[in-house]
Amino acid sequence: MGTTFLLLSVFLACAVEAVEALTIVLAVGLTRGWRSALQGVAAGLLLLAAVVAVLGPALTVLPLKTLRLVVGGLLLTFGLQWLRKAILRASGYKDLRDEAAAYQRGVAAAQEAAADKKPLVDDWYAFTLSFKGVVLEGLEVAFIALTFGANQHDIPLAALAAVAAVLTVCAAGVAIKAPLARVPENTLKFAVAVMLTGFGTFWGAEGAGADWPGGDAFLPAVLAYVLLVAVGAVWVLKRRRAAWAS
Repeated sequence: MGTTFLLLSVFLACAVEAVEALTIVLAVGLTRGWRSALQGVAAGLLLLAAVVAVLGPALTVLPLKTLRLVVGGLLLTFGLQWLRKAILRASGYKDLRDEAAAYQRGVAAAQEAAADKKPLVDDWYAFTLSFKGVVLEGLEVAFIALTFGANQHDIPLAALAAVAAVLTVCAAGVAIKAPLARVPENTLKFAVAVMLTGFGTFWGAEGAGADWPGGDAFLPAVLAYVLLVAVGAVWVLKRRRAAWAS
């Protein structure tokens, strides 16, 4: 996998997670004030930095086959969960992700929550919600950057792509002061799910001792196969749903 492919894959995957975290922070910050919300963001980023600092070096010392088996298995597990949800959304069995609706729900909850002051934090609700949003979505960002980067022996490059994705999303959110509802998030989630599943299958099989025809050049074929199966599953489920409706 070339440098461009690595950058694009990590950037897209991390951008999707950053959009969801941005929605949470915007809902809290614009409703209850930015000071406590940004304190929660800062605390979450510090925790994520510690996680990356610990796991990054640990992954780089693993032998290549072991690394690919571990990384491939993790990506495959993670990717299949994403792919299942993406297929259900695309076929109508699960509601599409709507950032505008999620933002409104966050605003309503923030308006109803009682104020609770803690030492160094004026609004504990705003702090904890921002912290949770950053950590939960950020852990997925860190996981994607670490696994892709470790497998390609270029964690700094993967981290750069992840940071670029987060900064791009944040800059867009600050500019419009609203959730990024126009981003085709559901389509991006589908594409990222296909990538994670395909990479997980490819690297996991290599780690288990399999030899792909043509080596890394066979990766696009694996991704195309995963995409074909996913699209086929959407088609079958749509037909079944239409049959039930009639």
